[in-house]
Amino acid sequence: MTTTALLRATGLSKTYPLPGGGSHRAADDVGFTVPEGGSLGIVGESGSGKTTVARMLVGLVPPDRGEITVAGRPREPRTPRTSRARLARAREIQMVFQDPYVSLDPRLTATQCLRTVLRLHGKDEKDGAAARDLLDRVGLGAREADARPRDLSGGQRQRLAIARALAVGPRVLVLDEAVAALDVSIQAQILQLLREIREETGVALVFVSHDLAVVRHVTDEVLVMRQGVVVERGPTPLVLAAPEHPYTRLLLASVPSQGWDPEATACARATL
Repeated sequence: MTTTALLRATGLSKTYPLPGGGSHRAADDVGFTVPEGGSLGIVGESGSGKTTVARMLVGLVPPDRGEITVAGRPREPRTPRTSRARLARAREIQMVFQDPYVSLDPRLTATQCLRTVLRLHGKDEKDGAAARDLLDRVGLGAREADARPRDLSGGQRQRLAIARALAVGPRVLVLDEAVAALDVSIQAQILQLLREIREETGVALVFVSHDLAVVRHVTDEVLVMRQGVVVERGPTPLVLAAPEHPYTRLLLASVPSQGWDPEATACARATL
């Protein structure tokens, strides 16, 4: 695995105005790099700013300040005007959401969904071989190929959403709480799928999650965010085994386990 940065974020900042006046700092000077085939976790509680960072990476939210580059090329904060430029931008970064319905057309079967995307990017084949290959890669068979999203299970819909993202041929895949709504056994299957895809394609993963167990199993590096600021970063095994920042220690202490003391955790939170 190369150590050259494929994805680089520098000084990303975003502030939102509040309805009653004032403002909310969602992200402040967030920066990181991810190599080709690498995997970065961004963790934190609700309101930490991790989803805002994910949305800035994909282009759903323009940063107030900062820069994002993919393979050394800056990403424009606004959606390009021309179709060709939009398609090129889509091939840089794709996103998989917590709710697959966000990216799936309920009117289309799984095969139709994939062939539509492939056609846009000039990859569709008359016999549908490319779509079948994608479905096979994510573990969906002939029955699921002819099914619409409403007829698929939650795990199957998420597999289809991943296949749809991969159909573009992205360099980077951003996953925002992509397994949070799934049963534990289905989570394990999706995480194994992502590991295999990463090894096979060299796609870089940015995994946004509040679940430290998930991050532990799927990422090489981790950022810990609190109130829009990165408070700790480093190799995932090291950060989760020997955290230096009190907030990271609090996140780990908040996970129920044998001998867990919720009152002690609540006291630690109050004093942080």
